[in-house]
Amino acid sequence: MADEPLPLLPHEERLPPRTDLWIAAGFFVLSAAILVLGWRMPTYADQGGQIYTAPGLVPSFYGVVIGLLSLWLGARALRAGALGPDSADHERPDSGNSNARFALAAGLGVLFIVGLIGRMPFWIAAAIFVTLFVAAFEWRPGLAPKARARGLAIALIEGVLTGIAVTLVFERVFLVRLP
Repeated sequence: MADEPLPLLPHEERLPPRTDLWIAAGFFVLSAAILVLGWRMPTYADQGGQIYTAPGLVPSFYGVVIGLLSLWLGARALRAGALGPDSADHERPDSGNSNARFALAAGLGVLFIVGLIGRMPFWIAAAIFVTLFVAAFEWRPGLAPKARARGLAIALIEGVLTGIAVTLVFERVFLVRLP
């Protein structure tokens, strides 16, 4: 019984290759749009500004990363046979809880924005949010108490490390004061 693998959670199931290809194409278009809009933003070079102070720099960086990841996803989908004759997408069995999972994610986001930010130091608010998010979405019914405690401990560690890392990056690298 202990050697039996746990069933996959809905977010862990692989999508059909053709679906991945469509998603890759959509994100590639989004990446191109971000890059075009980032390029059109002012650089302030005429005012003596440095290139790293241009407002389009960070969005352009994100556009490049999204573009590279979409190319990677598209290549993986093509290797998996996305364009093959038998690659018609088959519906995944409905887990019956995608709306509930969406509502949970939205509710946790609202809790973070309305209930946590501004009421405590940002790193603690971020740590609580990430801990709750990881714990909620990695929850597996029927797990042994020891395994459940280990999962919650991992969620807590991830939450605290994320809260500290995000705070340090924004305050020390981007020089943004967080609430």
